[in-house]
Amino acid sequence: MERLDKLLAATGRWSRREAKALVKAGRVRVAGVLPQGPEDKITPGTPVTVDGRLVDTESFTYLMLHKPAGVVSATEDAREKTVLDLIPPDLRRRGLFPVGRLDKDTEGLLLLTNDGALSHQLLSPARHVEKVYYVEVEGQLDQADQAAFRRGIILADGTVCCPAGLTVLEEASHGLVAIKEGKYHQVRRMLAARGKPVTYIKRLSMGPITLDPDLPPGAWRPLTRAELAHLRR
Repeated sequence: MERLDKLLAATGRWSRREAKALVKAGRVRVAGVLPQGPEDKITPGTPVTVDGRLVDTESFTYLMLHKPAGVVSATEDAREKTVLDLIPPDLRRRGLFPVGRLDKDTEGLLLLTNDGALSHQLLSPARHVEKVYYVEVEGQLDQADQAAFRRGIILADGTVCCPAGLTVLEEASHGLVAIKEGKYHQVRRMLAARGKPVTYIKRLSMGPITLDPDLPPGAWRPLTRAELAHLRR
């Protein structure tokens, strides 16, 4: 359980001092009841309203972002626009960070959270969380490329990639790549090693979470309770 003023401040909408003032002014209700004071302890997720409007008091935040190309996967950058610049200020103040990275020129699914434990589990090599990318390449993907991916690609610098999946789509220059690692520019480098440079790449899924087709580049939404349950499992 957390102090009421602390939970209100954690939403990013008010400072701790402002949250205390709201409670003392009688503008806050907890499950419809007037609290005794800012120090009241409540369970995160308990219905809390300020001036009659419901406030999200969950301990952690989980967002799905459709990352556009040209934006870096970082919390801050002195020269480049970051994925957090696409999120409202009150959510940025919750301490969100991207789960892993997408290259600047890669678009697609990116999860944002302030849950460090879950992020670590998703990125841990021991968890083997699969990530699927749609790719377009120069040249034609073929069965030899698929066999090489199944064996494990050796990159130009000698780095050995674990076995991965490659599905050739109806148009042979298009495909789906499934990996369980996260090496630097891995998908691009794997295909370059096969002489098939990538011209376009988009991440479609991470584990059980699939990019919402109704989410345009640059848009975001909270994960649903069902999606979060699948992710935790």
